[in-house]
Parts: sequence; structure tokens; C-alpha cells
Amino acid sequence: MNKLKFLAIGAFIAIAGANSSNVHAATYSVKSGDSLYTISRSYSTNTNYLIGSNNLASSTIYPGQTIKVPDTVYTVKSGDSLYLIAHKFGVTLNNLRWANNIWSDYIYVGQALAIPARSSSQVSVSPYVISCTSSEVDLLARLINAEAGGESYTAMKAVGAVIVNRVKSGTFPNTITKVIYDTQYGYYQFTPVANGMINKSATTDSLNAAKEALRGADPTNGALYFYDNTATNTWLRSKPVSLISGNLIFAF
Repeated sequence: MNKLKFLAIGAFIAIAGANSSNVHAATYSVKSGDSLYTISRSYSTNTNYLIGSNNLASSTIYPGQTIKVPDTVYTVKSGDSLYLIAHKFGVTLNNLRWANNIWSDYIYVGQALAIPARSSSQVSVSPYVISCTSSEVDLLARLINAEAGGESYTAMKAVGAVIVNRVKSGTFPNTITKVIYDTQYGYYQFTPVANGMINKSATTDSLNAAKEALRGADPTNGALYFYDNTATNTWLRSKPVSLISGNLIFAF
């Protein structure tokens, strides 16, 4: 870990002369005892960014593995904004947000921001099809666990896909948190929110299902609704069914 701290300090010193022409990816060789979390903290970034920029399927890493990390850290100055910093270094605003897990426009003087590597394609390094925070990944996993914990893995992915589809639809709220806590006529859209089951910890399967749904897996082919086979709501029952998996029915 001492080497990591040394590299991170060096990155702070180097920033004084940094510009868009010298923002390149650095690499780090994984040591025994390392995790993506400890590496991300040493380089002022986050695990989701490292997963996306290295095309990792999960957070699992092994000694000797080479991980691409940001090699530039910028200290926010008076008058800065995320847009101006992204423009200065020639990176996309979205990649700057992902590298620092910042989804509002608020930054403060003295804040350390990791500058992601600039690529010719400027493709987003997000591993997911929608923007979300790590806490929202956990929130989605908890909803999946509460709604489909006793169902098949396909049904679990399908529940996650419905939330993702709602975020993308333009008809529902545009974040995972807002979709899950959405209310209609004074009632929560999802029963686990109302009865508190949403607060139960996610299982490994529900977390994996959430991540697959966030990466675009959708057994429902675009469903926006789901309900169990005991539901009596005629409005829901009238919608075209896209998938039936165990006790759960998914509809457009």
C-alpha cells in the first residue's frame, strides 16, 4: 500500500502542469491483499469506474493483474465547474462523473478529482446502460431480493430490467432511486417499499441479477410492469404480457 500512496501523492504534484495532451491511463500491478476498493481510494476514484475502464465482469482481481487507473488528480479551484474541468483535460463530462462518482454539479474548492484517461472514441467507461451510484446498485438489488427472492434467477433479472426500463423510458422518473420510491395517488409503486422489506440486505444472487440488468440483460424485452399471479388489478391484467416466470408476470 505504500507504493500506492506514493503514486497518489506524485499524481497530486504532477497536476500543476497537466493539460489535455498528457492525460493518459496509468497502470497498477495488483498485489496480494489488494481490492478494487483500496486501489480506487489510492487513486481518488471508485470501484465502478475501475470495473468499467478495465472491462471487468466483477470486482474480483488477482495478484499480478494489471489495472488501468487514472494517473492525474486535479484539485478544484475557485471558479471551476465539472464542465470546465472536463473541457480543460479533453475528457467527456460523463466520464469525469463516473471517475469520481459525482452525479450532481456540486464541487468544492480543494476537492481532489481523478481525471480519467482521454480516448479517441470518448466512449463512456460506465459498465451500465444507465447512470447510477453504488448505493443505487445496492438499492436495486434489495428490491429484487424483496420482490423475487424466492423466484428463479431469470425472474430476478427481469425485475431489475423493469426498473432499468422505467429509468430509460422517459415516462417514469429518471433515476433508480426515484423509480423505486415513486408514488401514484399516494401509494408506493412497489410493495416492499411500503412494508419495509426494501431495507432487508441483498443476497449475492440479487446483487448479481441487479448488475446484469444494469448491463442490459432483459428477459422481458422491454417490460415496464410486473405483478404476481394473485394480483387482481384489472388495469395491470389488461396489459400485454411479455414474460411469465414462476409466480411473476411481466408486461408492457
